[in-house]
Amino acid sequence: MARLVSNPPNPWDSVHAEWLGEPPEARLEVFEEEARTVLSENDSPDVGFRFSLNPYRGCFHACAYCLGGETPILMGDGCTKALASLRVGDEIYGTRRVGRYRRYVKTRVLAHWSSTQPAYRVVLEDGTNLVASSDHRFLTNRGWKHVTGAEQGSRRRPHLTTNNDLLGTGQFAEGPEETGDYKIGYLCGVVRGDGHLASYVYDGRRRASDVQHQFRLAMADPEALDRTRRYLHEFEIATREFLFQAAAAGRRQLTAIRTHARPAVTRIREIVRWPVEPGPDWSKGFLAGVFDAEGSYSRGILRICNTDPAIIHQLTEALARFAFEFVVETRRPDKPLYVVRVRRGVREHLRFFHTVDPAISRKRSIEGQAIKNDSSLRIVAIEPAGIALRLFDITTETGDFIANGVVTHNCYARPSHQYLGFGAGTDFERKIVVKVNAPQCLRRELSRRSWNGDTIAFSGNTDCYQPLEAVYELTRRCLEVCAEFRNPVAIITKGALVRRDVELLARMSRETPISVTVSIAFADDRVARSLEPGTSVPSQRFETLRILSEAGLRTGISVAPTIPGLNDCDIAELLARARDAGASSAFQTMLRLPAEVSPVFEERLRQAFPDRARRIFHAIEDVRAGKRNESAFGKRMRGVGPRWEAIENLFEIECRRLGLNAREDVKRPSGFRKPTSQASLFTP
Repeated sequence: MARLVSNPPNPWDSVHAEWLGEPPEARLEVFEEEARTVLSENDSPDVGFRFSLNPYRGCFHACAYCLGGETPILMGDGCTKALASLRVGDEIYGTRRVGRYRRYVKTRVLAHWSSTQPAYRVVLEDGTNLVASSDHRFLTNRGWKHVTGAEQGSRRRPHLTTNNDLLGTGQFAEGPEETGDYKIGYLCGVVRGDGHLASYVYDGRRRASDVQHQFRLAMADPEALDRTRRYLHEFEIATREFLFQAAAAGRRQLTAIRTHARPAVTRIREIVRWPVEPGPDWSKGFLAGVFDAEGSYSRGILRICNTDPAIIHQLTEALARFAFEFVVETRRPDKPLYVVRVRRGVREHLRFFHTVDPAISRKRSIEGQAIKNDSSLRIVAIEPAGIALRLFDITTETGDFIANGVVTHNCYARPSHQYLGFGAGTDFERKIVVKVNAPQCLRRELSRRSWNGDTIAFSGNTDCYQPLEAVYELTRRCLEVCAEFRNPVAIITKGALVRRDVELLARMSRETPISVTVSIAFADDRVARSLEPGTSVPSQRFETLRILSEAGLRTGISVAPTIPGLNDCDIAELLARARDAGASSAFQTMLRLPAEVSPVFEERLRQAFPDRARRIFHAIEDVRAGKRNESAFGKRMRGVGPRWEAIENLFEIECRRLGLNAREDVKRPSGFRKPTSQASLFTP
């Protein structure tokens, strides 16, 4: 089991240290803590439980993947960043009421934390999918509302309904990729818009050369100048930077780059030549470049001005290509100045910024603008996502922020071991935090007057039956607390250690609903061991399913994750073996590779299957529309395209054939009651 320490860089640390020489072995380290609480409230009766419990942080099972995701947050510079990449102190956008309107203002991230919660999917009219817990709040045209609630009783509170309108900018657009065409388009826009490119002939003068070549670009914003210089360097064009104009009263400093080399000037002319048939990447780059050079954005007006009809023609063609609504105004009839304005307000302006990605952040500010636009943010559906997700909450100075185009109090994304100052690689499986007082915390929480016996999920986070459980027995002791209260329990695990508690679980099931789902992603023990080195092999897990089922427990299988090209061919065998072992339910989820997980999975996969890794990644990209990960909510847990449709159809056909998920159980009463004394389940 000995492995070398290997962690991707921690985005929450200001520095990243590299080992000099061979890294040490990643030996197990255990950290004990006194937790304040062990229950995370989810309030999701549609998925069977409202509360989840996990006695451990980190997981010795060492799987190379986890459920999770990112949501795009509107940053203070007008760009977006995944919530999982935010840090305390980052500047983002929130809102504040000023006069009659709520307006966008810049705010700071003060804190963030995570919890694992069953999720709801909120679908908007414009196609946006938002995933959040039932306690999540969104700003609507009728004030702040929770995702779910009730009209009467203890759950009475303002909650979303279909036809409510959310407030915000509308769904964020995907940013461009820095392809060769994008870079050429950007250079064409910025050089033609604001550059000087010329050759001069000096006949009859005593000069080293009678022909002088010159390229110069002077700008007040270093971001655009740096991008231009970088792109030129990638095309093997060297430039020198110099001070073009010093700052003075009412004037900003101008810095410039230049070259007088004939081959360099000739190459720049070739790059900025108008293309015969510009592609979409070129058009995005051109719009970004010409906006950096000649554009402005103030008081909610986005405009680009120029006197060259050819530039205006290319500009309007590119805007039309991406369906931007615009008008062209002509000023100064003697020497026409053309002004192109992008209409439809902040929603469309943000779509422009995100679609083309101009370099100058100063020109992307929406601060002070009112929240009023024609975005189609009406709710058309609110439905349970059917799975527990690890969700982020953050605190800001304004108490809100803009997540995927809507104003919200909370958000959701993958938490990481990195928040504890550890790494996402080997640290996650070797540095484990143990909540030593978990049973005492649970007893205290179940004894509260407000507790009504909701199902508790063991566990929504890391595996409650990982190897340390054999020593600490926290899961068993928490189960014994649940037994005293006859509280319903739902367990999901990869560990065969759950067999130890089969008698306890069987006794509990006679008084209250108990279910156990075993996660099995591979049919072959050797394949599973290579990607899940710390957990029991599939053959042991199927035997565990059989033992649990024969004890009278309701059992199921989780084929998670499904990895196209690796284990999709195992689906039929996995479901059949699970049914033979007594399972009555099954579900699957698609592999996800968010930022912290991707390098860990890639390293593990290339070590285990060096000859197949490339084909597996191609298969993953095939069901992710060319990407390795999908962060859009509502799309993250499943793939797209013919290959994924075939996987889903196979799963559904086999489930129907085997009778999985067809069992119609009459809902059993929980049997919950608060004991008059804290007697053990085994007290005579």
